[in-house]
Amino acid sequence: MATLADLALAGAPAQARDKPSRKGRHREMLARSGAALHRTATGIAEAEILVDLGDSIGSGRWWRGAATLAALIGAAVTIGGRTPTLVGHVPATPSMAELEERQIGAISSLAGGSETGRRAAPTAMAKRLSETPERPRIELTAKVGSGGLEAALRRSGLGKADLDRIRSLLSGVVSGSGVKPGTDLKMVLGRRESRADPRPLEHLAFRATFDSKVEFSRGADGELKLKRIPIRIDNTPLRVTGVVGTSLDRAARAAGIPAHIVAEYRRQMSYAIDLQRDIGRRDRFEIIVANRRAETGESEMGGLLYAGLINGRSNVSLMRWGNKGEFFWQNGEAVKKGLIRSPVSGARLSSGFGMRFHPVLGYGRMHKGVDFAARTGTPIQASASGTVVMAGWGGGYGNVVVIDHGRGLRTRYAHMHRIGVKNGQQVSQGQTIGQVGSTGLSTGPHLHYEVWQNGVAVDPRQARFMGGTQLGGGDLRQFKGEMARLKALPAAGGVS
Repeated sequence: MATLADLALAGAPAQARDKPSRKGRHREMLARSGAALHRTATGIAEAEILVDLGDSIGSGRWWRGAATLAALIGAAVTIGGRTPTLVGHVPATPSMAELEERQIGAISSLAGGSETGRRAAPTAMAKRLSETPERPRIELTAKVGSGGLEAALRRSGLGKADLDRIRSLLSGVVSGSGVKPGTDLKMVLGRRESRADPRPLEHLAFRATFDSKVEFSRGADGELKLKRIPIRIDNTPLRVTGVVGTSLDRAARAAGIPAHIVAEYRRQMSYAIDLQRDIGRRDRFEIIVANRRAETGESEMGGLLYAGLINGRSNVSLMRWGNKGEFFWQNGEAVKKGLIRSPVSGARLSSGFGMRFHPVLGYGRMHKGVDFAARTGTPIQASASGTVVMAGWGGGYGNVVVIDHGRGLRTRYAHMHRIGVKNGQQVSQGQTIGQVGSTGLSTGPHLHYEVWQNGVAVDPRQARFMGGTQLGGGDLRQFKGEMARLKALPAAGGVS
């Protein structure tokens, strides 16, 4: 059944039915444009505008790519040549007068005098001063040098009256030369009457001693007064232990012990043991030194108090005791009861006592001493107190020293590089008598050391000569109590 619309359409003239509407024409134009764009894109994709000019050289495809590249280059050159020139403001070159005007207001360098700002001409209100005014007070810091405290204060501008007053007040505390070099001085100088007079001291503060500071202040009466400020000190000795390892000296120094303390340790140990044979790599050393530590953090190390060696075989415990500062064994027996086992500290035992093949003479011969190899110039110590009976050239012995120790005991020191004593001179145990060398029949620097008892040569490593001090009674009990106290101290750094 036909609808009204169908009837209307059927009844319309043919010309009216074939004529499209405006909206239909617009849709048709869009469709045609889309189809044209699609055909253009497809053509571009198939045309291969991007051509590899290194492939198929000379072909039509290659020439098409070359033409495209030339067209792009030409377009870029054409567009670039039409870019307009940008014109900006160019400042004019300043004249000399303008440059001088700018220089007045600029900041100049140190080399140019550092002049800054414009200088104005004086007016009637400005008056010239007769002299440059001084500051009412000056705060200074200085250091005490090698010349002492007074020299440092004099350089800072103090007058004779103030120096005399300071010297007088310090006489009961410390001498002027007793203030250590490097001590910091903080002072305040006041106003003076004229330039010809030194500025008066208003305040001075410095560390006079390890356990006190001092302050000088000028009172209402104009006199300098001294105020002493005590510093709390902890006098607990310092105990250090460690493993000997490859070198006793290096191990002790690495533990923080100064070189002179290590040398004293070796010297005292040399009376008790043979440092060449009786110390092993796994042995432990024990050193206790006097030590002071201030509440401000500074510390000051003193002398050696205790020297110990733990090796599991013949443990050594030596402690300083008495007014003379001698060292004693743990049983109260004096260490200096015989000869020093090693007259050269730190030397290596290179040859022992007995028959051997002589390296210079070339045949077997009795070696009546021991040899210690060391560098030329190494100090040689007297094994015990005595009198020098020979100091000079000894033929095959080279430079030689012979010391008579009494009771039929003599020692000989040969091949010296330099002799440090004279005939008839009295020497003490441990005193330097010469230097290691290689004079006489010698193949290298070393000390040939001999010990003679009643005219017979004996092995220095086995000889034992009694006669030292022995503590007893209450003195021995106090000695053992003090040694126990020192050995109970905690080791530095937690090492035990």
